[in-house]
Amino acid sequence: MDHISTIDINNDSSFLIALEAQKRGFQLFHYEPKNLFYDKSLVYAKVQKLLLKPLKTNFFSLSKPKTVPLSDFDVILMRQDPPFDMSYIAATHLLDLIDKKTIIVNNPTEVRNAPEKLFMLRYPHLLPPTLITQDITLIEDFRKEHHDIIIKPLFGNGGAGVFHINKIDENLNSLIEMFVKISKEPLMIQKYIPEVRNGDKRIILINGVAKGATNRIPKLGEARSNMHVGGRAEKTKISDEEYDICAQIGPDLKKRGLVFVGIDVIGGYLTEINVTSPTGIHEINAFNQVHLEIDIWNCIEDILTEN
Repeated sequence: MDHISTIDINNDSSFLIALEAQKRGFQLFHYEPKNLFYDKSLVYAKVQKLLLKPLKTNFFSLSKPKTVPLSDFDVILMRQDPPFDMSYIAATHLLDLIDKKTIIVNNPTEVRNAPEKLFMLRYPHLLPPTLITQDITLIEDFRKEHHDIIIKPLFGNGGAGVFHINKIDENLNSLIEMFVKISKEPLMIQKYIPEVRNGDKRIILINGVAKGATNRIPKLGEARSNMHVGGRAEKTKISDEEYDICAQIGPDLKKRGLVFVGIDVIGGYLTEINVTSPTGIHEINAFNQVHLEIDIWNCIEDILTEN
């Protein structure tokens, strides 16, 4: 994960997951992506033994670093924050080389094959009208057809670079030109779903099964509901329609070793599948008096037993 000193323990799912592991008697070791390396046919990391405390300040302590082959560990949790860039991809390739007796959550091969905004294209019948391109003519035609559209970078996160463009907005061309200068990747363009004003629902699936949800409401004047940009969480239930979405994708997620997944649903449409470093369990726990980190570790321990 990124350095533990940078997290907000009141919102970060990694803290709850790690604390639950500690309660179960696991020894915790922490390392940053930059401390992962390959040498003499083995994958190593410079790790620090980690002790967590459920305190608002001084919530962790770290030992001196030591170099350890990662195949020595029972479980590795890949909680590196996006963006899903070449650093992220390199980490998945290195983790792929570790002995298969070590459980990696989520499966690095499948994480690499499942960038959030592209992986969901495997389920086109669940999506709003969607276009992937950098071709400005195609984007203009898409807007003529759907009037209101959302434009977002394929590998962004936290709502960064997401734009709502209506049918009379004169900034479309210059916006596409700006994106093209910044990056060679195509863009994701989707029909704007007005129901987003009522919330963007984050649903957590553990080993392919829906376990809970929170609704994220965008602040006034925003089309984005991400908590990073001022969205607020509220209690919600998973509807029958949303359970059906989860039932359609859940078996595939489980088969791929994607143990901890967060999907986003707006107005009955699947809009993202988050497999890199999902968040949301703090809010779901608080609203529903549950502990999803327990479900996550029950699943991991079942996998360990099977191995």
